Amino acid sequence: MKFLLYHAREDELVAVKDWMKAHPDVQVDTNDVPLTEKTVELAKGYDGIVIQQHIPVDSPKIYQRLHEFGIKQLTLRITGYEIVDLKQAAENHLVVTNVPAYSPRSVSELVLAHVMTLVRHLGITKARQAHHDFTWGGLEANEIHNLTIGIIGAGKIGSAVARIFKALGATVIAADPIHRPELGDTLTYTDHETVYKTADIVTMHTPLTDETHHMIDKHVFKMMKPSAFFINASRGPVVVADDLVNALETGEIAGAGIDTIEGDSQIFSQDWSNKQLDNPPLEKLLTMPNVSVSPHIGFYTDAAVANMVEIALDDVLTIVQGGTSRHQVTE
Repeated sequence: MKFLLYHAREDELVAVKDWMKAHPDVQVDTNDVPLTEKTVELAKGYDGIVIQQHIPVDSPKIYQRLHEFGIKQLTLRITGYEIVDLKQAAENHLVVTNVPAYSPRSVSELVLAHVMTLVRHLGITKARQAHHDFTWGGLEANEIHNLTIGIIGAGKIGSAVARIFKALGATVIAADPIHRPELGDTLTYTDHETVYKTADIVTMHTPLTDETHHMIDKHVFKMMKPSAFFINASRGPVVVADDLVNALETGEIAGAGIDTIEGDSQIFSQDWSNKQLDNPPLEKLLTMPNVSVSPHIGFYTDAAVANMVEIALDDVLTIVQGGTSRHQVTE
């Protein structure tokens, strides 16, 4: 059997080689391009493919050609699957899978890093020290165990975030349509409005759907405490970026930790040195000392990268051999 890994990063190649050692009957080839109408022809002759990209797979020709090549699946080695046209995939008999939990701790630990940076005012401290200002005014911090952490979306990643902050002694509340009994000693379920109004930290861990698109807007920020911090390590478009900037500028919230923002697919993971960013909200956020920005690296740990590759390739093998993946996604 032969599988093709589209848009492979160098850091994924070790995991690919390790997987092939464990599966000597399967050859896995890689390339450095996303799956598009122009590159779909590269899949000819392969039994299965894996993709990881921000560019939408929106051309009907892509799905038609994959079907014509005899490919039975379209496997993503990422969590978000909004780039895939599930209707086109179904019409061309392609099973779509993702990696819903490559390493929940990877994202939750980055959330902790953003929270600590904000709560201890390290961004403001660094900005002052750049001018040799070492004064303490305004730098008195809260201790985590005295704070309430509000989680929007307590799935695999959100629950990992909850456990970290519970271990630090914080009170954890969450809004999620699914109430998981195993989290009974970790968090208290409540509604969205209560999270927004009472939490000292509001952290987002939802998928991107029609319901969650722009769910965090000016109305939500007005509900939050002026002392509260907002964290988004989920999907950029769940937040209206201009409304976030305005809330920070007007003091409606105290600060923000941002690992993703609307439009970041054209910027994050690329070198924009000495170039103008085509994203005004991001440009503004980067100038604010009470904002911590990371370039969508919540997932980016050695364990997570290895898991994403291994789980994705396992799913391809399962489907090609006639089995059913537990990671299948449908409309």
